[in-house]
Amino acid sequence: MRTPLIRSGAALAAAAVLTLPTAAALALPSVPALAGPPPPATRNELATPTPSPGAATVTKAGTSFLTATGIAAGQPVRVGASTGDHLYWSFPARAGQIHEITATVSFPKGRTGASTWTVEVFDGLRRRQACTAGAQAPTAAASATSVPLGCTLRQVRSWAEPWSADPLPGTYYVRLSVVDLPEPDLGLPIDVDLLVSDVGDGDAPADDGELKAPLVPNTKAGTVLTGEPAATPAEEEDDESFLTGWLPEVSSRWIWTTAGGVLAAVAGVVGFALTRRPRRP
Repeated sequence: MRTPLIRSGAALAAAAVLTLPTAAALALPSVPALAGPPPPATRNELATPTPSPGAATVTKAGTSFLTATGIAAGQPVRVGASTGDHLYWSFPARAGQIHEITATVSFPKGRTGASTWTVEVFDGLRRRQACTAGAQAPTAAASATSVPLGCTLRQVRSWAEPWSADPLPGTYYVRLSVVDLPEPDLGLPIDVDLLVSDVGDGDAPADDGELKAPLVPNTKAGTVLTGEPAATPAEEEDDESFLTGWLPEVSSRWIWTTAGGVLAAVAGVVGFALTRRPRRP
């Protein structure tokens, strides 16, 4: 009869002990959490690229690779153009840099439909480079007054295989154009704001080589001749070369050909003599 009572008392004591931490936790005041460092900002939370202080604004653009207007990283561009124009700019890049191109195209109010715009980047060999982020080909509605474009390039490498199409140091080209729009909107005036910024500058990825020279196209491949070139004087021929020039060179081929011809003639004469019928008197 005593064993059940002892067990019941032990169970009550254990229940009291288990309830003490809970009661103590309720009685303790709340402790504020320690403030830690803020989480790293993602690419979407980065600040909008701003021009370099004191950089002069570029107010023109080229119409091809050869006439591309040269700009520098952090130099703002503001150009007035027409819808349908192909606008070209060029900028230098070195190993380790990561460039971000941002552009805004502003439209007039009298548009009739939606239009699709694109920003493309090419290296010094005219190879199109892929974009890792940004709205490269957005579509603007008919009621939109502007459309933003963007392209973030890969980090420029110091060396790569020719077939890899990796970004290498040299001159890069930016082309802004419209790829789809209603025909009545062709030729309408637009305003273009463009900025090339360097968002990363560090060591290039480890590789086993180094580019000998930057990829810069040769725009001056030749010179224009103003007059007819002077004729070079003909060299005087020697008597020996004149006499021996028309004779074939003696070689084993000529020797065997001549010997074969002589043997064929002898064989023909002997064969004719053997097969000829004798004449009767």
